[in-house]
Amino acid sequence: MATVVSTAVGERTGPLDRLRALHAEGRLAGAYDEVPGLLSEIAGTGDPAGPPAADLSRAGQLLARLDPQEVLRAYPGTETFTVAVTGHSVLNALTAPLTAQLARHGLLLRLHEGDYDSWRRDLQDTGSEVYTSGADAVLCVLDADIVFDELPHPWLVEDVERVAEGKLALVRSLAERYVAHGAGTLVLNTVPLLRSQARRLVDARSRARLGVVWREFNAGLLELAAEHDRVHVVDLDPLVASCGPVNEPRLAAYAKARLGEELLACYAREAGHLARSLRGRTKKVLVVDLDNTLWDGILGDDGPEGIAAATTYRGEAFGRFQKAVGQIGAQGVLLAVCSKNDLEPVRSVLREHPDMALREGDFVQVVANWEPKDRNLAEIARRLNLGVDSFVFADDSPFECGLVARNLPGVAVVRLDEEPALHIERLLADGWFDVRELTAEDRARATQYRTDAARQDLMESAGSMEEYLAELGVEVSLSSVRDHEIARVSQVTLRTNQFNLTTERLQQADVRERRDSAEGAVLAIRSADRFGDNGLVGAVIISGTGGSWHIDNMLLSCRVFARGIEQACLAAVLGAAHDAGAPAVTARYRPTAKNHKVRGLYPSVGFAETGEDADGTVSFRHDLAAERLPERPAHVRLTADLG
Repeated sequence: MATVVSTAVGERTGPLDRLRALHAEGRLAGAYDEVPGLLSEIAGTGDPAGPPAADLSRAGQLLARLDPQEVLRAYPGTETFTVAVTGHSVLNALTAPLTAQLARHGLLLRLHEGDYDSWRRDLQDTGSEVYTSGADAVLCVLDADIVFDELPHPWLVEDVERVAEGKLALVRSLAERYVAHGAGTLVLNTVPLLRSQARRLVDARSRARLGVVWREFNAGLLELAAEHDRVHVVDLDPLVASCGPVNEPRLAAYAKARLGEELLACYAREAGHLARSLRGRTKKVLVVDLDNTLWDGILGDDGPEGIAAATTYRGEAFGRFQKAVGQIGAQGVLLAVCSKNDLEPVRSVLREHPDMALREGDFVQVVANWEPKDRNLAEIARRLNLGVDSFVFADDSPFECGLVARNLPGVAVVRLDEEPALHIERLLADGWFDVRELTAEDRARATQYRTDAARQDLMESAGSMEEYLAELGVEVSLSSVRDHEIARVSQVTLRTNQFNLTTERLQQADVRERRDSAEGAVLAIRSADRFGDNGLVGAVIISGTGGSWHIDNMLLSCRVFARGIEQACLAAVLGAAHDAGAPAVTARYRPTAKNHKVRGLYPSVGFAETGEDADGTVSFRHDLAAERLPERPAHVRLTADLG
């Protein structure tokens, strides 16, 4: 007898059933706020070492039928992401997983699809949709036949080398053209060499030479990402290794679908990581459980001698996971512990247990108690002065994962299970911490947050906030961004959400262009105090023509809030504008869900409100009368060179 599964919305069904029911009833757009959570639940059920769950692509098929405008009418604040797709192959199978992957991360896809084998024309013609659609990302999907289609018959390795060199030169010139005339990020990919192509050479020496030529071709493609700030290259070789075959031979031959559905689903996941990074949604904090997550066993039941992260069969798998966590932490991701245990035994294990690759000093917060974990995560966020939406939480307990996912939907939950050999794959599957480029500030971030504990002690011992700030010894430098700081300023615009007056996101090329413009400036804010150097903590972006000055944006890291730095920098900008003879300085504040705390910044230094747009953007003006110019806070020692 067949089993009938009801998909009525009110019944307890799986997440894909829920999406199907909403779609069938015509209510999917109206319930779009549920979509990211449902998709995250679907994604968490797949094999972390394999392709994304097939159900995710099925969900994407439903979502791809939605009219983006209908979603925006129901949820005006939904963030859109425009993608133009072009390539050498038939790429219809990319639409569904790409739609789902972006929706997982809260991004509504606006898609422009090119014609079959139109990639050269699309990138050459500045009138094509690649350029005119305003795409945030252009996915130019390449396959091995861009070379093999142009080989003579029969061919030799020398022919492959000649054609590959020519094709690499073509791709490089098209990438340069896009960087010069396009507005978004161009996404290329390395090209897998099929076994059926290599085996057409019958001698091992020629096949070895072909392997060298092909790897040099792919290395040249990867180097384009190092040469251009707005070029990103997806390496398909690791995806092929984990996702399965490059294609299905019959579909490749008859339908010209030279990249298979599973590989394209993995590619879509990588594109989703990139889109999230471009929109400043990179996560900053990894919070991990301990029992059966960082070590094998339960500390409260087994005691320190009964847990293992080395020396035993399963323990070694936990040790490898600890090293993976430590590797992430060494690159600027903040590490924290949230465990249902007593605190002192946990600290003792982290300090003294011989198996531990991670020690207490590797974590900026160690929380071990019997409180609900969602409450503990919220407290960790408060202590770090970060939003919980910058957190990733990894735990082996389905209950704890469900609790956090339900009560803190902004947290990315990594559901581990009883198989520790898969912990690393599950943690890394979604690239939650991916950034365009690692900066010196990234590597020093954990040390800086640990230093904040000393600042906290000083503040608690001071008699007043004024006394604390006076003893802190705040030093600020404000001047044009230097070449080696461009990556960091771009990162600040991408990742800062609370103290970000307009939330305009800038890639490195955008920062460089604005800095070098005769009609503007990008000023880097650097700070230090008695406890050490905080590095580059913010930026002021200015534009203007004919003597007028406009503050396009101001940003400041949450680590240095409430120290007078913002008031000192604005006082310097207003003073410089006055000295330059500018009649006024104007500015804007665009409200978001997270930056409401800075709504009153400009009025606090003498700006007057001059209007408000329909979207809530507020305009300000400072007339620069000498008697109205603000003074920098007395406790801040400021060095300013605005050029």
